[in-house]
Amino acid sequence: MCCDLKRRFLLLYATQKGQAKAIAEEIWLQAGARGFEADMHCISEMDKYNLEGEKDPVVIVISTTGTGDPPDTARKFVKKIQDKNLPPDHFAHLQYGLLGLGDSEYTFFCNGGKTVDRRLQELGAQHFYDTGLADDCVGLELVVDPWIDGLWLALKKVFLLQKEKEGMSNDVSATSSALSAAALVGHELNLSPEIQNLKLEDEGDASSDVSSQKPVDINLLTSARDTEPSLVHSVPPISQAALNIPVLPQQYIEVQFQDTQGENPHPSSLISEGTTFKVPVTKAVQLTREDAIKTALLLEVNIANTAFDYQPGDAFCVICPNNVNEVEELLHVLGLSQRGECFVCVNIKQDTKKKGAARPQHIPERSTLKFILTWCLEIRAIPKKAFLRALVECTSNAGEKRRLQELCSRQGNADYNRFIRESNVCLLDLLHAFPSCKPSLNLLIEHLPKLQARFYSVSSSNLYQPGKLSFVFNIVEFPACPTRPVSRKGVCTGWLAELVAPLLHPNKNTLYTKGGSPPTEEISIFARPNNTFHLPSDPSVPFVMVGPGTGIAPFIGFLQHRQKLREEHADWHFGDTWLFFGCRHHDRDYLFKDELRCFLESGTLTHLKVCFSRDSSTAEGAPPKYVQDVLRLYAKEVARVLLKDSGYFYVCGDKKHMADGVSDAVVDILSMEMEVDKLEAMKMLAMLRETKRTA
Repeated sequence: MCCDLKRRFLLLYATQKGQAKAIAEEIWLQAGARGFEADMHCISEMDKYNLEGEKDPVVIVISTTGTGDPPDTARKFVKKIQDKNLPPDHFAHLQYGLLGLGDSEYTFFCNGGKTVDRRLQELGAQHFYDTGLADDCVGLELVVDPWIDGLWLALKKVFLLQKEKEGMSNDVSATSSALSAAALVGHELNLSPEIQNLKLEDEGDASSDVSSQKPVDINLLTSARDTEPSLVHSVPPISQAALNIPVLPQQYIEVQFQDTQGENPHPSSLISEGTTFKVPVTKAVQLTREDAIKTALLLEVNIANTAFDYQPGDAFCVICPNNVNEVEELLHVLGLSQRGECFVCVNIKQDTKKKGAARPQHIPERSTLKFILTWCLEIRAIPKKAFLRALVECTSNAGEKRRLQELCSRQGNADYNRFIRESNVCLLDLLHAFPSCKPSLNLLIEHLPKLQARFYSVSSSNLYQPGKLSFVFNIVEFPACPTRPVSRKGVCTGWLAELVAPLLHPNKNTLYTKGGSPPTEEISIFARPNNTFHLPSDPSVPFVMVGPGTGIAPFIGFLQHRQKLREEHADWHFGDTWLFFGCRHHDRDYLFKDELRCFLESGTLTHLKVCFSRDSSTAEGAPPKYVQDVLRLYAKEVARVLLKDSGYFYVCGDKKHMADGVSDAVVDILSMEMEVDKLEAMKMLAMLRETKRTA
């Protein structure tokens, strides 16, 4: 390494829930250990960096939110670089590498990163390292870890080339040799064995030898009959392997308990995304039968006395708390049951080595401990490997310590995915599984992400029902499993279901005062407009809607809006409306069956095609079970809407089990009706998306 060679690079992150920031911090930590200087900033801090004058390499870590949008922290940046007046060589001087984060369960996978990447290329910027796209559906670390590993050789190559150009090299043969080694990475992730086997050690930390320590003799710690791996137990080869574990994250938070009294802030004061509104829940209806596999609820709130406004197709967010019983249990496990109502003051440690350390914005300067655990921290979050690494240092039992090391190690990727990620294990589960682990409160604040408000699609029209907003959801269920022995409901859906129980069951062992009506519950919401999921501005344009299960929700709003327009404008011409709906059973979970019949009778809905995946049929030609199969039956009609009539195509539902199948069906339809191969059909579908005619 040439000590006199400048090895600075600009490191930018754009985060919505904290994952991109955490990955950027990991890059910053590793950079220092490798002799690089990472100048790290949030991409929103545009006063602290200047891409127009940047001469050093740039590394960008960016997530995706909503329906393929860049995170909120990147909005100003994206708007700036999308200025159409910028010349095509605006960033011709710029060399960059980009790591995008996304979830393939959503249609526009990693679109935040792809948007920035594409625009930088259009403005003349050059890759010094290939773009990485990490998928949270299967595990970000599957791409993130090797991408970071390969980054250092790619950076080294850039700096050596810079040195050569500046005529600073005194040893041509050494430079040539180094370049040859660096060329192994090129734009591929073919990492050398030295990089693959690198053991990250914590500089100056007493536990720094943990990454290369010899394995504990598991046979001394567990029963000989434990031959299958589990959350708490490993088997060869990992139980006998030397481990590559992450660098120990720097602690930067200190928490002080105070004896003073006071009031907690309102949870809505923690929201920075927009104006919040406290609205009463005026109606709750169970849309499914008791014996349905999933329970779907419709809730209606009154927005008449607020400035909240929406269009059909928009989304909005509900501010929700963690489950009160889980908060109490966590306090008990941490030994803090008696201090839940104590006020705490959260500050930055004066001697922290963490770059840019700041008090998390979602943590109030002063509030009770119980408030923080209830309203601020996502205690159900699946622990990241960096958190597991920090928990190692809080664990006294040798066997438990070793297992946590395995789970956060490179060698333990499969076990981490199987026993933590796929099992939806949270901090509380870990503390029960590893009872000698006693983390400090500051560690929880450092590693647990912000408790996010939950998104829901509007299922109503303000034109059809002025002052009302409705939404539909399934109560999410997490059944018990060996890794997590207790069943749970979704954080928000479970809370909402409990909140509206008196409206659903008004006479169930409940006594009410005077009038005998259930009390009015209120929830806090804020708008999250969806610019790509609105009705066509021209009512004469036909459109197709595909929405199985609760995916039908926004289309009820579409149809309500269309019906009201038809009533108010009898002289207008309205295009055809198609709805493809699917559910499991005709008599158990056929949502909005009566409403759909009324829309058909009025002519607001011109075509309704329904399928039932679990109903048995005795007919010779069994009907199709899934919406994508029904679509293929109406290939000519769907193609006519899209190709001849310039219509719109909307899909809402579970991408993992449905949306991909629908996309494949549309490609097949376009291919068949246009008489082109699938590649051309896929290009046509991409063009429809670009022009926002599919959503």
